[in-house]
Amino acid sequence: MMRRIRAARAIALVGVVALGVAACGGDDAGSSDDGDTAATEQDPDDGDNGDDDADDGDDGDVDEGDFVTSLTFGTGGTAGVYFPLGTEYANLFEEHIDGITVNAIETGASVDNLGRIFQGEMQLGLTQNNTAIEAVNGQGEFEGLELDNIGWLGQLYPEAAQVITLESGGYESIEDLAGQRISVGPPGSGTRAVAQAILSAHGIEDGDYEAFEESFGDARSRLQDGNLDASIEILGVPAGSLDELAATHDVRLLPIEQSIAEDIAGQTDFEAYTIPADAYSFLDEDISTVSVFAGVAASTTQVSPDLAYEITKIIYEHSGDISLAQGGLINLDDALLGQGNLDLHPGAQRYFEEQGLL
Repeated sequence: MMRRIRAARAIALVGVVALGVAACGGDDAGSSDDGDTAATEQDPDDGDNGDDDADDGDDGDVDEGDFVTSLTFGTGGTAGVYFPLGTEYANLFEEHIDGITVNAIETGASVDNLGRIFQGEMQLGLTQNNTAIEAVNGQGEFEGLELDNIGWLGQLYPEAAQVITLESGGYESIEDLAGQRISVGPPGSGTRAVAQAILSAHGIEDGDYEAFEESFGDARSRLQDGNLDASIEILGVPAGSLDELAATHDVRLLPIEQSIAEDIAGQTDFEAYTIPADAYSFLDEDISTVSVFAGVAASTTQVSPDLAYEITKIIYEHSGDISLAQGGLINLDDALLGQGNLDLHPGAQRYFEEQGLL
């Protein structure tokens, strides 16, 4: 049975974040911002070890005894970019930093990762920058709860909102999606906020469409089966999964008018963005949209400044060792884009100061 959105939010229960999603149907829910599977604590296939349950964070003053060297790195779903990217970086951290272990695990991505860093269950996490900004300000999924141990290590690459339909649906514009069945992203991801902003900017409010909270892989499958009309996904550009979909179906991306994209950017933490026509074989022209940034967050209570310094250094100085296409987009010059009011981890701040970015 298809899952309709009932709730997806983070709440505080005696100082602990409870990230719950109640949904119809018996199949598993959850995914990364760019991924496809349920939030679990599954170890990656590469066999890296490390403690899944790190030492709990201390709500009091941080001292050297609170810091750990066995790190859990929250990524996303196995079929997206976050999981393999996090796994490759975990391997690089272990290779270049003495005395640590880093275990990259599959999770529900942004909201899930930030909540579990706050709880002390993980020390590192991939996240959208806008979700991290909401987390530290007690907004969005984190309404009423300010996560106070999140240290920003910098952004990695832009992730563009892509409104995916099939040519067979006959949709020419986002306005045409009123009253239709739309996937607004997987539970535990930051996609839903972006999807709602896009739809609202086109006059489509909650209740004006049938909303589904699907992993990106499930959403694309249901598009193919005729059980969804559109899927709004936050993906790096280009996204190989869309080329795979286009190999068997005629794909159409619906654009956001440039003026509307700029209006959305002016009212949110998103940026106006253009997907170039040569990004996908099925595009004939540039597609105007909005983007967020994928970035890395670290616990300020469990990751020492010295270790965060080394991790940040490796992120940018070894991006050329990343085999994924996104590795070519990770560069030091752009590291502070999308930071907003996020506090840098002290170790990351020292690295950026040494590099002349601050």
